Amino acid sequence: MPGMTAVRDPLARLRDAAGRRAAAGLRRSLRPRQGGLTDLASNDYLGLSGDPRLVEGAVAAAREWGTGSTGSRLVTGTTELHAELDRRLAAFTGSAAGLVFSSGFLANLGAVTALAGPDTLVVSDQVNHASIVDACRLSRSRVVIVPHRDAAAAEQALAEREEDHAVVVTDAVFSVDGDLAPLGALHAAARAHGALLVIDEAHALGVVGDGGRGAAHAAGLAGEPDVVLTLTLSKSLASQGGAVLGAPEVIDTLVDTGRSFIFDTGLNPPAVGAALAALDVLGSDPGLPGRARERALAISNLAAGSGLETAEPAAAVVPVFLGEPRAAVRAAEICAEHGLRVGCFRPPSVPKGRACLRLTARATLDESDLTRLRAALAEIASSTGRSLHP
Repeated sequence: MPGMTAVRDPLARLRDAAGRRAAAGLRRSLRPRQGGLTDLASNDYLGLSGDPRLVEGAVAAAREWGTGSTGSRLVTGTTELHAELDRRLAAFTGSAAGLVFSSGFLANLGAVTALAGPDTLVVSDQVNHASIVDACRLSRSRVVIVPHRDAAAAEQALAEREEDHAVVVTDAVFSVDGDLAPLGALHAAARAHGALLVIDEAHALGVVGDGGRGAAHAAGLAGEPDVVLTLTLSKSLASQGGAVLGAPEVIDTLVDTGRSFIFDTGLNPPAVGAALAALDVLGSDPGLPGRARERALAISNLAAGSGLETAEPAAAVVPVFLGEPRAAVRAAEICAEHGLRVGCFRPPSVPKGRACLRLTARATLDESDLTRLRAALAEIASSTGRSLHP
């Protein structure tokens, strides 16, 4: 009718954005996991997913407590198993107390937002995990992003702050590059300026340190009152969920004020049972972490030997940098043709120009797996013109 304005299609902008992502090689899709491929993509660093001992732990917990926790942990969602896992995780890492969340992402949200606020400066590494980035955004704090692994920049930010309080937050092992944060230097800077240090052990627990107790334990920071650990149960422990570990004052604060703890349904009992069984396995086979690290170093050496850009791993993550998204996608396809499932990381998961394969080691990889990977990497190097063997 005359004078009426055409109604805009609210989905048009989404279609346009999807088209632009497709043109840049950045579209994603969900593909059900299939058998028959050697896994070099998951975070099952110790090869415990599907282990009969963990399966039995989950089944026993389900039989006793049911499949769901039935409510938030402050209402009906804490069972005796949850309390045991709180204690066991704290004891394993050398922390004073622990608190289990329903995911590692929520553990980071809970820890950072509860410990920060308008009167607190948050200092964060520029390549911290998305869960830390989102926690910083929700913290209502002023946030200073410092260059990767730059403890001097973190100390400068702390020294120049006007806020009464401060929190430094970092991954222990970074999720794509696989390198280790300078935890000793960061802790020294935090302590000198009265700040808390929050360390995300997601990719270190079960792989780094004596018996897999984590990077903070390996750095001599276990149990320090100004150190807070976060972690996930879904990687080395082959279960689901997350946790925050630290001084009793930290855990009390999270129970009282941590929104991602208070307003979320507790972790389901089968996942708790599986995580407890995984801790038992680690206790009975303390060589598992070392085997995972050995396989990671072997993978890194294969990539470097093929002429591809990689990095020496601190834990189980090995990046192979290929530059542009389409090159990384093609490299992942080549790996699949060789019977290997690998991670393919493109922006925004990584910076522009740093698209890569993310290869993950597993303690149970054997020589035949590495032989197939060697062939795949050689083909990738040849296809990108980087081969050392014309």
